[in-house]
Amino acid sequence: MGGAPKHSPIFVAVKQAVLLINIGTPDSPDVADVQRFLSTYLNDPHVIMMPRIWRKLLVNGVIVPCRAPKSARAYRQLWTENGSPLRYYLGALRRQLQEQAEGEIDVWAAMRHGNRNIAEVMNSMRKEGYDRLTVIPLFPQYSLSTTGTIEDCVRQQLLRWDTHPQVDFARQFYFYPPFLNVWKNNILKCHPERYDKVVFSFHGLPMNHLPAACRAACRVGQTCPCPSYSGEDKGSFVARPCYKASCYDFAVRLAGLAALSTDRYTVTFQSRIYKGWLQPYTDRVLKDLASKRMNVLIVAPSFVSDCLETKIELESEYRKLFLEHGGQAYSCTEALNVQQEWIEALQLLISGLTVEK
Repeated sequence: MGGAPKHSPIFVAVKQAVLLINIGTPDSPDVADVQRFLSTYLNDPHVIMMPRIWRKLLVNGVIVPCRAPKSARAYRQLWTENGSPLRYYLGALRRQLQEQAEGEIDVWAAMRHGNRNIAEVMNSMRKEGYDRLTVIPLFPQYSLSTTGTIEDCVRQQLLRWDTHPQVDFARQFYFYPPFLNVWKNNILKCHPERYDKVVFSFHGLPMNHLPAACRAACRVGQTCPCPSYSGEDKGSFVARPCYKASCYDFAVRLAGLAALSTDRYTVTFQSRIYKGWLQPYTDRVLKDLASKRMNVLIVAPSFVSDCLETKIELESEYRKLFLEHGGQAYSCTEALNVQQEWIEALQLLISGLTVEK
């Protein structure tokens, strides 16, 4: 039995973490807290893209003072015994994913703006010595003001870590089949055949957030030059350059799954702050549909949890607007929140990212 001794291979366990991130919320619906949050959020250069001095003058001198009282009233309507739905459902999502991970992966949650932000959470994470980090911005489509600012902030915080883990970003996942299936079922539960029109209402963006070629095409009424996503089921999770194109692509995919013909649905954009945002605007389209005495079903697939835009803007303000202008039935699909199908889709997304590279 001579010869060199045989050694068993050494396997080193990889310590992994998942970081779920949403955009943020005020600490309370009080005007001072709302003002503080809006100032932080809107002064982010990824959100309002203009020279710093002009952005600060616009945000701190005009937008925040004008919007804070109105937003505070809306937040008071939104607030529940659990506080902000956005924060509550982010925590609930983290807990359920952590429970189902059975100790194999640590699941963390953070906000881009406000308390429990990326800097605070990653400062706690840095002590754990992770080998791999999977970052899930909870936005199905890429935009600079959401996923883009999150990516930049995460990378800045990683510079403070003694050792850098391998990092996987879910830059966008609207085309991921399990995620599409969750939304398809949400739509079908509402029996879309009972409505004259299904309105896919996406969060709006300023036109200057789009690539130059897309802005030019949109201004003269041409079709967006961005190609549709062409990957198959596993996807590559890389961002397409145009948020508007991805919204239309998302709607086309969902309409196909829900068996909606092209005349049965339309795409709109909501939540504009000032002029020059993506059109058509949701409120204006709803007024037009109401004047024709239609029944509408609202689908808001760019939001994964209840928030100001879904509970107040869509379910309350736009419902009132629609009915006041002669509309008939008005319904909204429910948000994903902590639906079991959504949790399972997230698990598959995380698994796909961690084995893809």
